Amino acid sequence: MKKVVLITGGSSGIGKAIGEYLMAKNYKVYGTSRNPKNFKDGFPFPLLPLDVTDIQSIKSCVAMLLEKEPTIDILINNAGVGITGPLEETPIEEIQKAFSTNLYGPIQVTNQVLPSMRKQKGGHIINITSIAGYMGLPFRGVYSATKAALEITTEAYRMELKQFGIQVSNVAPGDFATNIAAGRYHAPQKSNSPYNQTYGATLKMMNDDVDSGQNPKKMAEAVYHIINKKTPKVRYAVGAFLQKFSIVLKKILPSKTYEKILMKHYKL
Repeated sequence: MKKVVLITGGSSGIGKAIGEYLMAKNYKVYGTSRNPKNFKDGFPFPLLPLDVTDIQSIKSCVAMLLEKEPTIDILINNAGVGITGPLEETPIEEIQKAFSTNLYGPIQVTNQVLPSMRKQKGGHIINITSIAGYMGLPFRGVYSATKAALEITTEAYRMELKQFGIQVSNVAPGDFATNIAAGRYHAPQKSNSPYNQTYGATLKMMNDDVDSGQNPKKMAEAVYHIINKKTPKVRYAVGAFLQKFSIVLKKILPSKTYEKILMKHYKL
């Protein structure tokens, strides 16, 4: 039997690329979208309605899938939102929304899928985090915090679920050519703000990095490789060499030196 894969946020970008690649590798793929009706019948795999910030929506989505399929073998928590802005000027409501989508959402989706995986005595959960979650980036502090929290949560899940034969891994992408920049919440640039100049320059740099990012297929290939490993690691990073190397540098350099490198990169 084909293994069944559920990908949250599977309608575009990295999620869609993973779904298409796994379909080509003979997996049975289901994606999710808040509004599946917006996508034409020619979409490469079925999309189920899901809002990861709504527990009733999550329960309905998982129940719907388990009516169609006997198992959910692989869950890929990919749905997420971007957010930028000076921490001082980012509305608390937007910070809460980011955590609801990027952290609480994956936790609640995972918890709804776990009884099924436990019953079948196996499964693999992959959380799509971010290289930004390894470091507190200027004007991306909230986003970095949500992804860092998901990284740490994954570590705990991994140890708790090993007794049931369920694997859990993080996959942290760098910059990929997707539409994430268009969907980000940007704290407004204010002409009278003390951050106006530095925030504006950093925002342009972030958008340029995404526009020139790598092909999402590279993430799909990595996920395929991970779900076929007998003993997958807790974390993987996928992206340009310098982005992955930044993680290594943080481990080996004094914190002040690393901070200076980041500030120089962002011209702060």
